[in-house]
Amino acid sequence: MLAGVDGRSNMARRFREITAEIENDLGGDLTEAQRHLVARAATLGIWCEERETELAQGQEFDALQYSTVSNAMRRLLSDLGLERRARDVTPDLQSYIRGRAANA
Repeated sequence: MLAGVDGRSNMARRFREITAEIENDLGGDLTEAQRHLVARAATLGIWCEERETELAQGQEFDALQYSTVSNAMRRLLSDLGLERRARDVTPDLQSYIRGRAANA
């Protein structure tokens, strides 16, 4: 999170939700570069959500700016990969056998 930003704000909570979900979709254990892309995508996603709320409330809406930001977010997400990746939660067979033998 950013220094001096109240982590309890709606935006901060939404940022944590989005980044956690994207990281989960990517199977966890991200590289630093991936974490930066996730953070940028989450920030743009929040910006888009705020504009969508304003549109729904009948406020002024800049479709060109919205489409530019949406496309930037899509490119970031595409770079990260749009398919969900499974986490490796089980040990390989040899590790499993060694663990069972050690516990026996």
